[in-house]
Amino acid sequence: MSSPSSSATETLRLGTRGSALALWQANWVKTEIERRSPGAGVEIVPIKTTGDRIQDQPLAKIGGKGLFTKELDDALLDGRIDLAAHSLKDVPFQLPDGLVLASIPPRELPWDVFISDGRNLRQMPAGASVGTGSLRREVQLKRRFPGLRIVPLRGNVDTRLRKQAAGEFDGIVLAAAGLRRLGYADRITEVLDENTMLPAAGQGALGVVCRDGDTRVLDCVALLEDAESRLAVSAERSLLRALEGTCQVPIAALARVSGSRLSMRALIANLSGTSIIEDQREDLVEGDPERAAGVGAVLADMLMRRGADRILDEIRRHGA
Repeated sequence: MSSPSSSATETLRLGTRGSALALWQANWVKTEIERRSPGAGVEIVPIKTTGDRIQDQPLAKIGGKGLFTKELDDALLDGRIDLAAHSLKDVPFQLPDGLVLASIPPRELPWDVFISDGRNLRQMPAGASVGTGSLRREVQLKRRFPGLRIVPLRGNVDTRLRKQAAGEFDGIVLAAAGLRRLGYADRITEVLDENTMLPAAGQGALGVVCRDGDTRVLDCVALLEDAESRLAVSAERSLLRALEGTCQVPIAALARVSGSRLSMRALIANLSGTSIIEDQREDLVEGDPERAAGVGAVLADMLMRRGADRILDEIRRHGA
């Protein structure tokens, strides 16, 4: 493994996926590091991941979130890059040994949105096709709008928008954050609040990962950290960890910070969407990410006691 240099002026190699959204995020991280750390330089290194190469199958069937991070993790561990920028909802709850989630910058809007010809979800006729590649979105759509036809949809943001514009779908569901970052906010027909569609853990947040102990990188990216985003994401990812959440399990979670308190809402569903368990928790965290993680763990236990354990057993037996 390459040993990081102590030179503050040496260029940092920032690994990223090659999609337009991933490059936007990487360029944002590059700009902020160079702005906040005079003398620091950042080189962007695009790396193609397994998730980018396989576009014709649902994520739940080919391995889940780690497919978007494994090649970047490997490049960090063998010294080809010094840090990696991710959409945090794509980062598994367990990082490989030797890597740390070094910084969580200010979070964008966490909501999902609906894109159509102008009609919102409640106005869509029975049998209308709605595209999504997410089990979490699928089960919530089936619960709220049982008359809709949910159709698999993969690809980057531009690909999904092109397919919807070409009439392949009557509507699609995407994350608000990616659309806003890429300048497509005007394409949004309807913002889906948490009563309609609870978002994925970490949705809207960026995560910067680097080697544990690489003080040169850690010092630079610490300047990008947002304390409230760290608290919320710590709670959400803790719940994922407690439930062993992957793309093969429909799990949603959203935490909010208000002063010294954190409130959190989460759900878990079986694959058919016929059983959905939802609960919420609020507690005092006083700015401590470990206490925030504790809220997530307690909420996960509440879900388990209400039947999440049976849902997880069913998914383990039958797969996604």
